[in-house]
Amino acid sequence: MSNQIKTINPATGEVLATYEGWNKDQIEQAVVAGHAAAAAWGQRPQQERVEAIRRLAQQLRADKDSMAALITAEMGKPLAEAAGELEKSAVTALYYADNAERILGDQPAAIEGVEAWVSYESIGLVLAVMPWNFPVWQVMRFAIPSLTAGNGVLLKHSPNVTGSALALQKLVEKAGIPAGLLTTLVVPEADVPATIESLIADDRIAAVTLTGSNRAGAAVGAAAGRVSKKSVLELGGSDAFIVLEDADVALAAATAVKARYNNGGQSCVCAKRFIVSKAVAESFTELFVNGVRELVVGDPTDPKTQVGPLARDDLRAALQGQVDRSIAAGATLLAGGKAGAGNGYFYEPTVLGGTGPGMAAFDEETFGPVAAIAIAENDDDVIRLANATQFGLSVSIWSASKDRAVKLAKRITSGAVFINAMTASDARVPFGGTKKSGYGRELADAGIREFTNIRTYWNKPLA
Repeated sequence: MSNQIKTINPATGEVLATYEGWNKDQIEQAVVAGHAAAAAWGQRPQQERVEAIRRLAQQLRADKDSMAALITAEMGKPLAEAAGELEKSAVTALYYADNAERILGDQPAAIEGVEAWVSYESIGLVLAVMPWNFPVWQVMRFAIPSLTAGNGVLLKHSPNVTGSALALQKLVEKAGIPAGLLTTLVVPEADVPATIESLIADDRIAAVTLTGSNRAGAAVGAAAGRVSKKSVLELGGSDAFIVLEDADVALAAATAVKARYNNGGQSCVCAKRFIVSKAVAESFTELFVNGVRELVVGDPTDPKTQVGPLARDDLRAALQGQVDRSIAAGATLLAGGKAGAGNGYFYEPTVLGGTGPGMAAFDEETFGPVAAIAIAENDDDVIRLANATQFGLSVSIWSASKDRAVKLAKRITSGAVFINAMTASDARVPFGGTKKSGYGRELADAGIREFTNIRTYWNKPLA
């Protein structure tokens, strides 16, 4: 079996680069260096780490154009969206630099007769298993708070974005962050399961985080559990976008197009199931379908392009299977429904109507430009349909009444609720899921503290 990794431009199907996969000795060297670097970094003053994170924000902006071009070449998203990953990462770095002292500072506990406080201390080297759909943002969303807290990062990125992963390591080092604090492992696909399990079992690895599929998450969570190590899992999603009869339907429909087809629909946390009150279903569907048909699909380096190719051909084949099975089960094809022309891995922006439980596009996570519309008879039916999923990342509810939206949200299981807005992640609020969408939180105070030793100090003054 070949030890090589080939990256492919999904817009053309052409090979971009070939990388030699690492052997066990190379991986061991990375662990040794990362473990030592993390131990030293955790002892550095907080202010020194904060200054490094500020430099990282500057470097992310300085390298925005070159990194965006590489992201687009390797996974196919439009250039503007790729550049957005760098800017969002820079904003997140500045957030943690500005708030590190508040979040990580010792917190006194008022206990009579003793001096007690809680400290948030670094834990060491953390293994990060990351996906291809946001090659920079997914990594930085975890790595920035972890580095700020004094930890090191051992990165196992998706093989099809190997170039981006290696370039990101160089970017971090260019920012003056010591070598070894973010190391990219080059691991061929066939070697990934055994390599990850071995690393999790290694005493030098303090914890593990994964963003990816439920299958991968189950394997990582089980491996971490066997050795009693902390894990955070951000897994699949099939978010509901709920439009009630008192909503601003035109605004909801326009936002729904952005919410579903951003990044070519290749996101865990984005609208996938559109649950619409019967009274406005016809008008919403017409506006939504018209908006989808106007999307510009094509070369992701062209500024006019809104939807690029899927990242891999096997993903496109899987998506087509979900569409075909849904139609066979009774769904109505309202737009798209087939692969695009040319050598790239393009797929037409697709809308399915008349969907519901029992159909692939409703029951499963669709990782691509496919939207499933379901009609709800009343609010109880909205809740039934929204909860009819194994996932629980976020929900978006559109209504003229905040109170009504919140009341509905309280009966729907998810990690986040957005009212009259599309779902998003922001450094100022925690991000994570429920049910089979995973556990643990990233971002905000909760995210940085996930990978710290939350340590109690109790001092009893001597008489």
